[in-house]
Amino acid sequence: MTYYPVKGLAGVSVDRAEVGANGLRHDRNFMLVEPDGSFLSQRSLPAMAALHAEVLDDVLRLSAEGAPDLKIPIRYDGKRRDVSLFGKWFGQGVVQDAAADEWFTERLGKPAALVRVTPEHERPGWGVHGGQTGFADAHALLITSLSSLDGLNERIVERGGDAIPMNRFRPNIVVAGWPEPHTEDKVLRMSAGVVEIGYAARSIRCAVPTVDQATGEKRGPEPTRTLATYRRQPDYGGGVSFGMKAAVLAGGTLHVGDEILVHDWIPDGPDPAPSTR
Repeated sequence: MTYYPVKGLAGVSVDRAEVGANGLRHDRNFMLVEPDGSFLSQRSLPAMAALHAEVLDDVLRLSAEGAPDLKIPIRYDGKRRDVSLFGKWFGQGVVQDAAADEWFTERLGKPAALVRVTPEHERPGWGVHGGQTGFADAHALLITSLSSLDGLNERIVERGGDAIPMNRFRPNIVVAGWPEPHTEDKVLRMSAGVVEIGYAARSIRCAVPTVDQATGEKRGPEPTRTLATYRRQPDYGGGVSFGMKAAVLAGGTLHVGDEILVHDWIPDGPDPAPSTR
């Protein structure tokens, strides 16, 4: 399991996590924004992938290779500023420490300010199960499977490329044991231990999976080039998909190794998610 404290930065792998309506605890509760409040992303700043953040009680620790570590107190409320995601969601974020803004600005080479979700933050997702989300793109959870990655990598290698790691897709939960690739596309409702999860929509991939998550550098056309040969989704505007976006139907404590049980499958036919947008 992985949570991403600051949207777009490196993830933190954990063996145990509390899961609430917005997903894994601490997941994408923080976000970097430009002076106008619009969010910063690996789409235009791949170097964000090599920056690390970790929540330590009421402190956020920032680190990066060749840079001094910085610890700042987390401000749960206080001064606020307007923020936006994709020009579609507009809300507010709690302004954090100016030292963090300076740290990020120096690392990224452009003005960047750190904000956190407000105490009353409420942002609905969309899809078959909409749910709620923090500063994630649109959903509480991103779920992938090892069989899907194995199938993709077989195709990449056949085309002369190098296999890629799962972290290129930045999932929260990775399922092991499903024999067929992309089984996650067909799951309507499932449980992971005590946590109940509902399918929202397929995960349409942008340019982020082409970024090496260890170095923050672009690594060429894969996996997008190969996904485009067999994972285009006409109902989603022709984008390529890998993984499922999901809502939390019932929260609880999730552990690595918890049993996955599928309770309902999506009926045969068109994907039901696009019609909900």
